Amino acid sequence: MRKVGFATLVAAATMVATPVLAEPVLIENVKGYTVRNGELVRFDALVFGEDGKVIATGTNKELVKAHAGAVKRDGRGKVMLPGLIDAHGHVGGLGETLTTIDLSSTASLKAALKQVSTYAAANPKAAWIRGSGWNQVIWKLGRFPNAAELDAVVKDRPVWLERVDGHAGWANSKALALAGITRDTKDPDGGRLERDPQGNPTGVLVDKAMDLVVKMLPAKTEADRSANLTAALAHMARLGLTGAHDAGVEAADIDVYRKFADEGRLTARIYAMVGGVGEDFKKVSAGGPLLGYGQDRLTVRSVKLYADGALGSRGAALIEPYSDDPGNRGLLFKKPEAMQADIETALKAGFQVNVHAIGDAGNREVLDAFEGAFAKVGGRDLRNRIEHAQVLALTDLPRLESLGLVASMQPTHATSDMNMAEDRVGHERIRGAYAWRTVLNQGTVIAGGSDFPVESADPFFGLHAAINRTDHEGKPVAGWHAEQAMTRVEAFCAFTLDAAYAAHQEKSLGSLEPGKWADFILVDQDIFAVDPQLIWKTKVAETWVGGRRVFPAGR
Repeated sequence: MRKVGFATLVAAATMVATPVLAEPVLIENVKGYTVRNGELVRFDALVFGEDGKVIATGTNKELVKAHAGAVKRDGRGKVMLPGLIDAHGHVGGLGETLTTIDLSSTASLKAALKQVSTYAAANPKAAWIRGSGWNQVIWKLGRFPNAAELDAVVKDRPVWLERVDGHAGWANSKALALAGITRDTKDPDGGRLERDPQGNPTGVLVDKAMDLVVKMLPAKTEADRSANLTAALAHMARLGLTGAHDAGVEAADIDVYRKFADEGRLTARIYAMVGGVGEDFKKVSAGGPLLGYGQDRLTVRSVKLYADGALGSRGAALIEPYSDDPGNRGLLFKKPEAMQADIETALKAGFQVNVHAIGDAGNREVLDAFEGAFAKVGGRDLRNRIEHAQVLALTDLPRLESLGLVASMQPTHATSDMNMAEDRVGHERIRGAYAWRTVLNQGTVIAGGSDFPVESADPFFGLHAAINRTDHEGKPVAGWHAEQAMTRVEAFCAFTLDAAYAAHQEKSLGSLEPGKWADFILVDQDIFAVDPQLIWKTKVAETWVGGRRVFPAGR
C-alpha cells in the first residue's frame, strides 16, 4: 500500500486547468501546494491544456517563459490546492437536506419543533413533511423525542425526520398509523422500535425498523433525483469538493449521474458505491464495472454493505454491552455467513467492497468476512474498505493492514461524538476508537470523508478535526485524545491523494502533476501556515474541475 510520510517543502513544476479554449491556460501568481512522492510541493503557477489536464507547475518566471502562448490568468496571490475529495458522503441525501427540513443546527427540541411547524405551514401541499439532522444528545434531552411532540405541531399529515446519523427516524402518529405500526409490531432483524413502559411505540425507529415507515414514502422520481443532485453539486462546488464517493446508490441514481455527465452538468467526479448486492447490483454489474465515464466524471466499481448501526443511537454492534446501557450490545445487520456471502458476490463480479462498520463487533464481523472471502474467491487487490472503522478492538486494528484494507474514516465524527463516545464505550475501548495515528503508523491508508449530510460537507471542517481533534471553539484545549491526531500533511493527503487511492484513481486525481486532471481550488488562507485552530474558517474563492471553473459559475 502507498504510504504518505511526513512532508518537506520543495519547489515543483506541474499544474494546469483548461476551460474550453484551444490554447493552454496559465494561472500565475498563486501560492500552490500539492503532494508528490510523499512530499509537500510548493509552486507559484500552473499550466493546463485544452484537454483539461495539467501540463506543468513551477515558478511564475519559468512557466511564463515556457508557455508564452498560453492564456494568462492572475491568481491574485490566492492559495491553490488540488481539488478536495470526500471519500464518504451521500450526494442525494445532501441534496434532500438542502431542499427539506434541516434540523442539524437546532440546539433544543423546542427549536426543532418550531422549525417543523414553520416548514409545514409554508408547504401546505406537501403530502409528507420530511427532514433530517436532529440529535437528541445536542438537545441534552436525555431521551429520544416522541410522536406526541410532533403531533403537537403537525397532526394532519405524516412527518418523518431522520436522525443526524441516518440510523434512526422520528415519526408522528399519522406516519406510524400509515405504516401500520402498533404495540403488536415486532422489532425486525437489525432494527428496534423505541417503546414506552407499556410497550407502545414512541415514534422513534432505529436502523432496520426505519424501513417500516420509509417504504410508505412517495417514490422518488427522476425529477426528484435531478433536483437533489443539482442542489448537492452546487453546494459541493462552493466548498471546494471536486470529487465524492457516494456511499450507497440505486440504479436510478446512476442513470441520473450518466445523464448529467452526458449533458456536461456533472461538476464533481462521482465514485458511486452500489447499495448492496440485490437487484440494483445485478442490473448495474451486468456489464462489469463502469470506469471513467464522461471524462472520469463517473465511476461505478464498488459496493456498499452495512454491518451495524451508529453509536449515537446505540445501534453500533459492540462485543460487550454499552457502558451507559448495560443491557444493550447494539445491532448486527447480518449473520456472519450472510456478510461473507455478500462480500464474495461483489468480489467475484470484480467490484470493490466497502462495508459500513462502527462498533467493535461490527468491525470484527467484517474483518472475519473479508478474511474468509479472500480465501475463497480472492479480490484482496481491489483495495476493499471499511467505512467508518470507528471503534475497533485493539487486537483487531492490525488486521486492517494485514488484510490490505483501506480505512475510510470521517474526522468530524470524532469531534461530533466526543460528547458521548466515551460514555458509550468506556475508557478502555475508546483507545481503539477514532484511532487515526495508530492506523497510519501501521501503514494503513486513511481515506478522509465527512459522511455528509450527517456532518457538514465542508472539507476544511474535516481537516480541522483531523489535525486538532477539537471543536471550532478550540475545545478541549489539548484536543480530545490528541495522541491520535494527524499532521497537516497526513490530513491533506487523506482528502486528496489517499482518497483518490481508495478509488483506484491516484494516477489521474488527487494531486497536481503532469497528465492528471486539472482539478483545483483557490482559497483565502494557507492551511499549512495558518494557526491550525483557524483551518475550519478557510473559504473557497474558485473551484475548477478538468480545467473548467465550476464555482463561481462561468469564467
